Amino acid sequence: QVQLVESGGGLVQAGASLRLSCAASGRTFSRFAMGWFRQAPGKEREFVAALNWIGGSTAYADSVKGRFTISRDNALNTLYLQMNSLKPEDTAVYYCAASTRAYISGNYYPAGSHLYDYWGQGTQVTVSS
Repeated sequence: QVQLVESGGGLVQAGASLRLSCAASGRTFSRFAMGWFRQAPGKEREFVAALNWIGGSTAYADSVKGRFTISRDNALNTLYLQMNSLKPEDTAVYYCAASTRAYISGNYYPAGSHLYDYWGQGTQVTVSS
């Protein structure tokens, strides 16, 4: 089994930064991807960023490219999402996810939530204007 626990959410003003963490335990992820998704009230869950646990290749949604950075600490089994220049439209519950079968390769990256098998409980990020 895999357990994912997010932390680091909060209430900030527009332009501020936050760093989300996702502590993973259980199965090791080998060459598969981990990702961040978010879901705002009344909207579908959307892809934010993904990373190959081995190799570190990354991919981002256009809406966050240049502002957010996904990274990991192999020794701590922890995934991060550094969020800079936050905007009110970034307000959402942010979820960490792990895939046992999909990974970033070339121009392909796993953006569909159905490709991820394990999910955290989510952490709320609220950005005020």
